[in-house]
Amino acid sequence: MKTLVYLACILTVMGLAFWAYRENYRTQASLEHMRDVQRDIATLREDLGVLRAEWAYLNRPDRLRELVALNFDKLRLVPVDSGQFVGAGQIDYAKPPAPPEPDATEDETATSEEQQP
Repeated sequence: MKTLVYLACILTVMGLAFWAYRENYRTQASLEHMRDVQRDIATLREDLGVLRAEWAYLNRPDRLRELVALNFDKLRLVPVDSGQFVGAGQIDYAKPPAPPEPDATEDETATSEEQQP
Protein backbone atom coordinates (compact mmCIF):
# COMPACT_ATOMS: atom_id res chain seq x y z
CA MET A 1 0.00 0.00 0.00
CA LYS A 2 2.90 2.35 0.80
CA THR A 3 4.30 1.73 -2.65
CA LEU A 4 1.05 2.78 -4.25
CA VAL A 5 0.93 6.00 -2.21
CA TYR A 6 4.57 6.77 -3.06
CA LEU A 7 3.90 6.09 -6.73
CA ALA A 8 0.81 8.35 -6.69
CA CYS A 9 2.79 11.12 -4.97
CA ILE A 10 5.65 10.81 -7.46
CA LEU A 11 3.23 10.91 -10.41
CA THR A 12 1.42 13.91 -8.90
CA VAL A 13 4.71 15.77 -8.38
CA MET A 14 5.82 14.93 -11.93
CA GLY A 15 2.46 16.09 -13.32
CA LEU A 16 2.63 19.34 -11.38
CA ALA A 17 6.24 19.88 -12.48
CA PHE A 18 5.25 19.36 -16.11
CA TRP A 19 2.30 21.76 -15.69
CA ALA A 20 4.52 24.41 -14.01
CA TYR A 21 7.15 24.01 -16.75
CA ARG A 22 4.53 24.44 -19.48
CA GLU A 23 2.92 27.44 -17.75
CA ASN A 24 6.33 29.06 -17.31
CA TYR A 25 7.06 28.85 -21.04
CA ARG A 26 3.55 29.99 -21.94
CA THR A 27 3.97 33.03 -19.65
CA GLN A 28 7.38 33.84 -21.15
CA ALA A 29 5.93 33.62 -24.65
CA SER A 30 3.07 35.95 -23.68
CA LEU A 31 5.48 38.45 -22.15
CA GLU A 32 7.63 38.38 -25.29
CA HIS A 33 4.53 38.92 -27.44
CA MET A 34 3.54 41.87 -25.22
CA ARG A 35 7.03 43.37 -25.62
CA ASP A 36 6.74 43.01 -29.41
CA VAL A 37 3.35 44.72 -29.44
CA GLN A 38 4.65 47.55 -27.25
CA ARG A 39 7.66 47.95 -29.55
CA ASP A 40 5.33 48.10 -32.57
CA ILE A 41 3.17 50.72 -30.82
CA ALA A 42 6.25 52.84 -30.05
CA THR A 43 7.38 52.60 -33.68
CA LEU A 44 3.94 53.57 -34.96
CA ARG A 45 3.77 56.54 -32.56
CA GLU A 46 7.14 57.71 -33.78
CA ASP A 47 5.99 57.37 -37.40
CA LEU A 48 2.81 59.28 -36.55
CA GLY A 49 4.89 62.10 -35.06
CA VAL A 50 6.96 62.27 -38.25
CA LEU A 51 3.82 62.30 -40.41
CA ARG A 52 2.28 65.09 -38.33
CA ALA A 53 5.47 67.12 -38.69
CA GLU A 54 5.46 66.58 -42.46
CA TRP A 55 1.78 67.56 -42.64
CA ALA A 56 2.45 70.75 -40.70
CA TYR A 57 5.41 71.51 -42.95
CA LEU A 58 3.40 70.97 -46.14
CA ASN A 59 0.44 73.07 -44.90
CA ARG A 60 2.39 76.22 -44.11
CA PRO A 61 0.30 79.23 -45.24
CA ASP A 62 3.20 80.89 -47.09
CA ARG A 63 3.90 77.65 -49.05
CA LEU A 64 0.21 77.25 -49.92
CA ARG A 65 -0.01 80.89 -51.08
CA GLU A 66 3.01 80.31 -53.27
CA LEU A 67 1.44 77.17 -54.79
CA VAL A 68 -1.83 79.00 -55.46
CA ALA A 69 0.06 81.80 -57.19
CA LEU A 70 2.03 79.32 -59.32
CA ASN A 71 -1.09 77.39 -60.38
CA PHE A 72 -3.57 80.25 -60.69
CA ASP A 73 -3.95 79.73 -64.44
CA LYS A 74 -5.08 76.12 -63.96
CA LEU A 75 -6.99 76.26 -60.67
CA ARG A 76 -8.32 79.84 -60.46
CA LEU A 77 -8.18 79.73 -56.65
CA VAL A 78 -9.00 82.97 -54.85
CA PRO A 79 -9.06 83.79 -51.13
CA VAL A 80 -12.31 83.12 -49.28
CA ASP A 81 -14.18 86.21 -48.04
CA SER A 82 -17.35 86.67 -46.03
CA GLY A 83 -19.43 87.61 -49.09
CA GLN A 84 -19.20 84.06 -50.39
CA PHE A 85 -21.33 82.65 -47.56
CA VAL A 86 -25.14 82.63 -47.58
CA GLY A 87 -27.76 81.87 -44.97
CA ALA A 88 -29.59 78.56 -44.77
CA GLY A 89 -32.79 80.22 -46.06
CA GLN A 90 -31.13 81.13 -49.35
CA ILE A 91 -30.23 77.52 -50.23
CA ASP A 92 -32.48 75.96 -52.87
CA TYR A 93 -32.99 72.42 -51.63
CA ALA A 94 -34.19 69.77 -54.05
CA LYS A 95 -37.80 68.76 -53.48
CA PRO A 96 -38.44 65.09 -52.73
CA PRO A 97 -40.22 63.16 -55.49
CA ALA A 98 -43.99 62.87 -55.16
CA PRO A 99 -45.24 59.47 -54.00
CA PRO A 100 -46.73 57.35 -56.80
CA GLU A 101 -50.49 57.32 -57.04
CA PRO A 102 -52.08 53.90 -56.50
CA ASP A 103 -53.46 52.23 -59.61
CA ALA A 104 -57.11 51.23 -59.75
CA THR A 105 -56.17 47.70 -60.83
CA GLU A 106 -54.02 47.20 -57.72
CA ASP A 107 -56.91 48.24 -55.45
CA GLU A 108 -59.30 45.84 -57.20
CA THR A 109 -56.90 42.88 -56.93
CA ALA A 110 -56.25 43.62 -53.26
CA THR A 111 -59.98 43.73 -52.44
CA SER A 112 -60.75 40.62 -54.52
CA GLU A 113 -57.98 38.67 -52.70
CA GLU A 114 -59.41 39.71 -49.33
CA GLN A 115 -62.88 38.55 -50.29
CA GLN A 116 -61.80 35.03 -51.31
CA PRO A 117 -62.15 32.49 -48.44
